[in-house]
This record gives sequence, structure tokens and C-alpha cells, in this order.
Amino acid sequence: MSSIEQKNTETAAALIGELIRKGVLERTDQFFAGQLCEAFTERSYDIEETLEQGDKVVARVVITAAHSGMFAGAAPTGRRVKITQFHEFRIVSGNIEEHRGWFDTGTLLPQLQAK
Repeated sequence: MSSIEQKNTETAAALIGELIRKGVLERTDQFFAGQLCEAFTERSYDIEETLEQGDKVVARVVITAAHSGMFAGAAPTGRRVKITQFHEFRIVSGNIEEHRGWFDTGTLLPQLQAK
């Protein structure tokens, strides 16, 4: 990894940390993001992986939370679940020029099924 890519990764990680502290990391353009925030409480966050290429950084964040409210028709289970969220950044001269985030519901929904 080049020193520019390393700096870009550090910039992206710093923004993710700031969004976590502000309690807004879960805000995405996905229509269900607000419901997700209400349905999953006691959240903790881990940046599990980053991929860097030139001015792009993609981070995989895993949110561990309690399923305590309705989500996608699933009644609260009280179980701890893992929610994968991705963030894509374009960083130019140390400034974040673009940022998008999205959730991977394909790995979340099976965790809400009755056991």
C-alpha cells in the first residue's frame, strides 16, 4: 500500500469514528435506515476490513446490536445480531470528496428468522 493510500485509509477511518461518536453512522440513503436504527439497539462498531486503490477507500464495518424492535416484518427477538455496513470514499488531497454507505441486508435478515 502506498503512503497516499495509507493516509486515505486513515482519513476514512477518522470519519467513520466521528460518525460513530455523533451517532449518525447508520444514516444512509436506503429507505429502511431509520427503521434499522430504531430496531437495533446497544450497538457496537468494528471496522473489520479496508480496501484501498488510488483515491478510493472501501471500509467494511460490522455493527453488533440487540434486535429490540420490528424490522422488515420480523418481531424483536432480543438476540444479538451482526449488521454489515459498507462505506465507499473518494479522497483527494486529504479531503473526502465523496462518501456513500449501505447495509448488507442479505446477511442480516437470516439472523432474524425464528430458530
